[in-house]
Amino acid sequence: MSSRVCWKLLQEAGAPPTALSWICASSCHRVPACLRPEPRRRLSSSSSMNVFNRAMKRRQKDWAASLQERHQYDYLREEVGARVADRVYDIARTFPLALDVGGGKSHIIEHLNADVVQRLVLTDVSRQTLVVSTLSVQADEEFLPFRENSFDLVLSSLTLHWTNDLPGALSQICGVLKPDGVFIGAMVGGETLYELRCSLQLAETEREGGFSPRVSPYTSMSQLGNLLSRAGFSMLTVDVDEVQIHYPGMMELMMDLQGMGESNCAWNRRSMLHRDTMLAAAAVYKEMYGNEDGSVPATFDIIYMIGWKPHESQAKPARRGSATASFGDLWKVDQPGGSQKP
Repeated sequence: MSSRVCWKLLQEAGAPPTALSWICASSCHRVPACLRPEPRRRLSSSSSMNVFNRAMKRRQKDWAASLQERHQYDYLREEVGARVADRVYDIARTFPLALDVGGGKSHIIEHLNADVVQRLVLTDVSRQTLVVSTLSVQADEEFLPFRENSFDLVLSSLTLHWTNDLPGALSQICGVLKPDGVFIGAMVGGETLYELRCSLQLAETEREGGFSPRVSPYTSMSQLGNLLSRAGFSMLTVDVDEVQIHYPGMMELMMDLQGMGESNCAWNRRSMLHRDTMLAAAAVYKEMYGNEDGSVPATFDIIYMIGWKPHESQAKPARRGSATASFGDLWKVDQPGGSQKP
């Protein structure tokens, strides 16, 4: 695919040339610095929140993407990507133009057929993850450089939990969707990595007299449902899967998190963890959560979400007080005459 075709498709997707800092087709093309736009403002009132160091997260993902053996760390993303793809197949329609937000090389699209998603645009904050032979734009999840009402489908897998402004990111996703378009995503949430968090806190408190947040905070399923509603989505579906992975020990778990680009990047973390504290945490982890075979579990709560951009053709809730039957009459359904309680 030529660079001219790439620009044409991106303009159709709503991205003006001045909003593009990275395009990848069969090769890489950079936009001159003078054409790069000023960052957009966030859409939510919580723009003052700044929990995560986004520049560090970009460096972490760049480093992970540069590893020669990087594919061996894709197992969780592959599994979650397949489950997101299953939810796309549940919707009986074809999507002419889709966007994968923060998906890197996209572990979702490889599970979808071309007759379901005809064209796909990838975005990611990390330039290294976008070195793939498809249409790509380097963009922060919090600042999507696309016009409103551009995409039929927006996908996202295991990236939104690192955004500082999740309400604003969801609002922008809703904005770039066409009316009756659908957002299908997955993010880490709930009590993810509670074993690691507890072990590090206990060891650090005992060895150093206090602890620093070593595992990032996560959104709960109920909070996410409220945020989707506030962002403007309708007909919401939110559910959670618990995925448990077993490792030889805590050190191997932390190495894999680093290889995934999933290391903590909170501003208030301590930059160094002493060796004695690390060894103590590994011992606590194995003592409290270890399996009989010597391995240790790591729990990931994966929250899946589906939200639709409102459209007049969508089903609407009945008017309050318009019901013609009562739940109290359900007992009559199985009765031959429907006149007596059992």
